[in-house]
Amino acid sequence: MPEVNVWHRDFSTAETAYAEQKVVVFATEAEAITFAEETRKSYAECANRPQEPGVTATGYDHGVLDVEEGATLHGMYTFDAEASDRPHYNYLWGVGRDGDTVTLNMWQSYWGDPPVTEWKNTLRTAVNKLY
Repeated sequence: MPEVNVWHRDFSTAETAYAEQKVVVFATEAEAITFAEETRKSYAECANRPQEPGVTATGYDHGVLDVEEGATLHGMYTFDAEASDRPHYNYLWGVGRDGDTVTLNMWQSYWGDPPVTEWKNTLRTAVNKLY
């Protein structure tokens, strides 16, 4: 990720959920395309990477959104058999692009099922607001 032209904000609830958005503006559309594709691949492979001892991970492809130059949503569920407190975590990672600008939208929580439909709507709105 470039060190300039990056915008970032965080959101959280008291204890159960955390979300963040990063917006990156590249010098060229080609750079944005490359970055978005590499980031999508990284998120898609996250559950296949080595995990900490006792942790199992399951990845999910929640599909492509038809917005601007496209967006994708991936997810992961982890279970830590050795954790006595909060052994379950859910993650959602969205990547969207409009021209030379990419948005990354991440959500995580240890409380309940991931809000896939709602997060798709959030990602769609974020991409539409890039320009």
